[in-house]
Amino acid sequence: MTMVQEAGAPTAAGDADVLLAVEGLTVEYAGAGDPVRACTDVSFTLRRGEILGVVGESGSGKSTLITALTRLQRPPAVTAAGRVLYHPREGGAPIDLVALSGRRLRALRWTRLSIVLQSAMDALNPVARVGAQFVDVLRTHDRSMSRAQAWDEARRLLGLVGISADRARGFPHELSGGMRQRATIALALACRPELVVMDEPTTAVDVVMQRQILAQVLRLRRELGFAVVFVTHDLSLLLELADRIAVMYAGRIVELAASHEIYRSPLHPYTRGLRDSFPPLHAPVERLEGIPGTPPDLKALPPGCPFAARCPHAFDRCRHELPPLSAHGHRAVACHLHDPDLRDSEEAPS
Repeated sequence: MTMVQEAGAPTAAGDADVLLAVEGLTVEYAGAGDPVRACTDVSFTLRRGEILGVVGESGSGKSTLITALTRLQRPPAVTAAGRVLYHPREGGAPIDLVALSGRRLRALRWTRLSIVLQSAMDALNPVARVGAQFVDVLRTHDRSMSRAQAWDEARRLLGLVGISADRARGFPHELSGGMRQRATIALALACRPELVVMDEPTTAVDVVMQRQILAQVLRLRRELGFAVVFVTHDLSLLLELADRIAVMYAGRIVELAASHEIYRSPLHPYTRGLRDSFPPLHAPVERLEGIPGTPPDLKALPPGCPFAARCPHAFDRCRHELPPLSAHGHRAVACHLHDPDLRDSEEAPS
C-alpha cells in the first residue's frame, strides 16, 4: 500500500482538520476469470470544508471510487483492500466506512455524508412530489419532526438553491433539467452533512445552468461549511471550483495537487494533456492537440506505467516499472520523470 503524506497536510489520525482519510483503497469487479481492478491503492485525505476534485477520462475509476467511498457499489464490485476513515465532528475514534455494518452506515447517510448523482431525473422518484422526497429524508433522520415542519423545511431547502417554494408540490418531470439537478443538491443538504459527494452533477445541463449550479455549490459550501468530493471529466471546471485536484488514470491517482498548481505547472504528462485539451478564455486562437491513443484495458494492464504508450516523454523504465505516487514538495505525482534518483542516471530522457 502506498501512502503519501502531502506536505503541509494533516495526518490521517488525530488532526481535527481531517474529515476523511482514504488509505490504500482497492476496488475489484468479479467475473468469470480473474477480478478486474477498477481502483488500485487509492490514498488521500480530505479536510473539513475542502473541495476535492477528481478528474479523468471515462473508465479511469472515478465513479467506482466514489461509490466505494459511500458504500453504494453493487455486485460484482467489491472493496478488496483499504480503509475509508471518517472522523466525526464531535471527535473520538475514526470510523472505517468499509467495515461498517449496514445499520450503522444508514445512520450516517444524509446526516454525515450524502451524494448528488449524475442523472437527476433518475435520482428523484418520478411518481412522488419533490417535497415529499425531502419529507421522507427529514423525518427518517429526525423522528421528532412533524410532517408540516418537514414540508416547511423542504420549501426552505429548495429556496436555498433558487427554486420557488410552490415547486415543492410539483413532480420531477415538471421541473427543468437544471432545477432537478439543483433539487438533488438541496436534498443532499437536507440533514446538514459534513461531506457531499457529487458525481458529475452538471453533465446534462447547458453551460449557463452549469455555472449557476457551481455558483450555488460554492455559496452553500461557504454558508454551511461542508466538504465536497466533486467528480467530473472536465478539468477546466475543477480549476474554477476545487481547492485540490486528484487526477486518475487506469484506476490510480497519478497526480494530486492544488488546483492552481495543476493549472500553472502540471507534473504528470497526462495531467498536462488534459489541461492543454481545452481552449483558454482569453488567448489567441491556436490549434489544440488531444491526448493520442486510448486508455488501456483494465483487464490487461501493461507491466509499467499504464500511460507509457500515450506519453511523449516515455523511456525504457516507464515500460517496465510502475511509478509509485510519491511526494513532490506540496503535491504528489506518479511519474518516473520526477524521480530524484533519475536525475543523474544515464537512462534519463533528454
